[in-house]
Amino acid sequence: MTSPSEAGGPVVPGAEHAHASFAGTFTYSGYLHLEQLLGAQAPVTTAHDEVLFITIHHVQEVWMSLIIAELEAAMSRLATGDFAPAMKMLARVSRAQEQMGNAWEVLKTMTPSDYLKFRDSLGRASGFQSWQYRSIEFLLGNRQRYLLRPFAEHADAHARLLKLLESPSIYDLALQALAKEGLLAPTALRTSYDAQPVSQPDIRAAWLAVYRDTARYWDLYYLAEKLVDVEDNFRRWRFNHVTTVERLIGHKVGTGGTTGVGYLRKALDVVLFPELWEVRTEL
Repeated sequence: MTSPSEAGGPVVPGAEHAHASFAGTFTYSGYLHLEQLLGAQAPVTTAHDEVLFITIHHVQEVWMSLIIAELEAAMSRLATGDFAPAMKMLARVSRAQEQMGNAWEVLKTMTPSDYLKFRDSLGRASGFQSWQYRSIEFLLGNRQRYLLRPFAEHADAHARLLKLLESPSIYDLALQALAKEGLLAPTALRTSYDAQPVSQPDIRAAWLAVYRDTARYWDLYYLAEKLVDVEDNFRRWRFNHVTTVERLIGHKVGTGGTTGVGYLRKALDVVLFPELWEVRTEL
């Protein structure tokens, strides 16, 4: 008789009935396409830290994919006035953003000397060319047409971004909700889909009315706070990004041709939902 140790060790309680055959059905690896996913970690040099660099950017892009899906789903709900599920989706966006921000902490274990061992092999590849990051920015309302230029040679990405650029953002939908409640005149809605967000007194006054009577305008109040959560996390991600870049390359020009840290610091000044921050001063 074979003892448990001779058969490969003691049986873990509850595992004795685990399936041993997966013929004709999904496996864990097959369902997740793990071979394809892990195969994408393909460094072009022998530098040890290049795998880390690739992994962190893969992780960021996967989280961005989820964030885009949740933002678009939330916007679809808001467009029909279905607030409750939209709030749940925005909460998920915030949690995903936190994970994206934490990823920079892992990348910070790489030193400038480590990075320089493979940086030149990147050529002109840069996060500036991430169409998913740009999609999130456009969905949140920071849309400028010149940001489409890096995607001119990628028809699918360019077409998607152009559509987002010329469509209402999630904040536009929030403003439409204010208008439906009679808090904002339709003529006060933003009409430019090719500019950074700029504060407007009428919009600030509408949000002030919401915050002064939260019981009456609970859905709008809750939406406003969820949007602030999203921007708060977006700012943290950007700050962690610029700090990580400065730690690695100082003030060198970025691989994508931008001024690097200088460009990223200017981006920190962009306020996505200015009236939602300003209203706090006036309460």
